[in-house]
Amino acid sequence: MDGVLSSDFFSFDELTYPEVAALPRDTPLVLPLGWGYDHTAPAAHLGNPPHIGLLPALPFGWPGSGLEVPQPVLEAVLRNLLGNLLEDGFTQVFVLTHSDLQLVADIPVLNLPRHTSHVTRHSSPVTLLSNDDREKVVLIPIGQTEQHGYHAPLATDTLIIEAIGQGTAEAASDYATCLPVYPYGVSTHRRSFPGTFNVGGRAFEDFWMAVMDTLVGRGFNRFYMLSGHGGNCSFLVNVVKYIGERYPYIFCATAWLYLNGPMGAAALQARRASPIGGMGHACELETSLILALRPELVHLERAVDEIDFIATPSYYMDWIEGGALIANPPWDDDTRTGAYGAGSLGSAEKGEYWLKVAIEEKVEHVMEIHEQYRRRRERKPAR
Repeated sequence: MDGVLSSDFFSFDELTYPEVAALPRDTPLVLPLGWGYDHTAPAAHLGNPPHIGLLPALPFGWPGSGLEVPQPVLEAVLRNLLGNLLEDGFTQVFVLTHSDLQLVADIPVLNLPRHTSHVTRHSSPVTLLSNDDREKVVLIPIGQTEQHGYHAPLATDTLIIEAIGQGTAEAASDYATCLPVYPYGVSTHRRSFPGTFNVGGRAFEDFWMAVMDTLVGRGFNRFYMLSGHGGNCSFLVNVVKYIGERYPYIFCATAWLYLNGPMGAAALQARRASPIGGMGHACELETSLILALRPELVHLERAVDEIDFIATPSYYMDWIEGGALIANPPWDDDTRTGAYGAGSLGSAEKGEYWLKVAIEEKVEHVMEIHEQYRRRRERKPAR
């Protein structure tokens, strides 16, 4: 993506949601399938507008990505993502794809050749999943692009779970490998705050079932689906249940976010300054982690602490959620700014500590997945 550009390209997911709300609605927004495109081509095709927003690229799922899903499954995801932008009032939204991919007519496409000199190791996850990785746990980090209050970027969930997934794979390199992070998930509150995406629960589950079908078909048999976003978790539980029934000889697991077990809970308690209600969303924890990872994207002076969640003994908001009740009330019942928690209490020092513990926790989970797989195979009769 080099060359002299007549248009200014900006990363949509590095904005905060008030900045998205302020964008002119005729700003072109482009969703790339993979990487390695020359920016001059879409700029010229769009008439060299002053600004073009680049959405987070889909790392796989499309033909040629190395990890394909059936085209109708991919199209359902794309249709929902572009539909979110249209619903927010944007008038020029496009999928950027290589010239040999044809999508259905209702998905606006810029079919442009890939600039092969710019293809990176992320352009195809097949390079990350060699035959030598088949006895490893495949880590599948899934983030989200959504509002995180006045002060944190839309990419918060994606950046955090990417760092945790990659850190886990590096710390346990003999036992785990990691796919590129997937930057879109499920947010049923998306209409309340601009810049929030929602793949849709059914499309999300169908996509990940198709990904798992492909991976199992290639001989992989141990998986850990890592979510950086709470809205994904219940749907990932469904995927894990479906895929476990479909393929009894694999072991596929997920978990509630990160820092969710005894080690994580102790780490949160050791450093947190906020009371119960201070860790939920765009909160002390997430703000600290982003300050450790990408401090230039955080506007801490804009943080508004909101901990007045409508709580009862069996339903309240905090990182490790408690209570017997499960519900999904409107977010704007509880938050004016989109935040749940005390983002102003975030610090890079706490973020570095919590990231380290989150990786240690996930490494332990990787080892448990290996043990579960081994002991269950030993108990089953040979196929």
